[in-house]
Amino acid sequence: MALSSSPALTLTFSLTLAITVCLVGGNSEGDTLYTLRRSLSDPDNVLESWDPTLVNPCTWFHVTCNQDNRVTRVFLENVLWCSRCTKNKRDLGNSNLSGHLVPELGKLEYLQYLELYKNNIQGTIPVELGNLRSLISLDLYYNNISGIIPASLGKLKSLVFLRLNDNQLTGQIPRELVGISGLKVIDISSNNLCGTIPTTGSFEHIPLNNFGNNPRLEGPELLGLASYDSNC
Repeated sequence: MALSSSPALTLTFSLTLAITVCLVGGNSEGDTLYTLRRSLSDPDNVLESWDPTLVNPCTWFHVTCNQDNRVTRVFLENVLWCSRCTKNKRDLGNSNLSGHLVPELGKLEYLQYLELYKNNIQGTIPVELGNLRSLISLDLYYNNISGIIPASLGKLKSLVFLRLNDNQLTGQIPRELVGISGLKVIDISSNNLCGTIPTTGSFEHIPLNNFGNNPRLEGPELLGLASYDSNC
């Protein structure tokens, strides 16, 4: 005779499985953010609440989670630049965060907002950020980030805001960004980019000021008349 499980036993197993998945996900995301913390110099201990021994990072300052305790927002801006900060942001004080971004950030699959602007972050933009398929806003402006804009960012089909201005970025503007149909705001001014500016797709209505102060950037691309990688 076949054994049958009771509804109560089935419900208990389902709840246990759901809680286990949630805890594993939360711990994994906490490990990722703790890796970021270790890569940053934090003289004022504004990331002191980032304790990897907790069940998940949802109680940490500067981290927001959804109802399933998955990280959806990370925000670390220097409060000296912020004129309308909430109480939760004001505890950053004169944060002076420096260091570099880590490729592990690409594992935060539910992340919608990555706001690390107005600090002193160096190094390059990890190509792994292109794995953040839920990302709506990528704000890394007013740092000291160098290297190229990764072509992998073209995979961020949910992206609406891309602000990388006032860094030390070099190279061409990736044409992969043209295919992000929902991209409304692009600001890559005040870098050292080269070549020409795309004029199709998501770039069609972006003001030229948002590309300004790039001495090697030649201006809007003339389709069929100018090669986009000229002067690079």
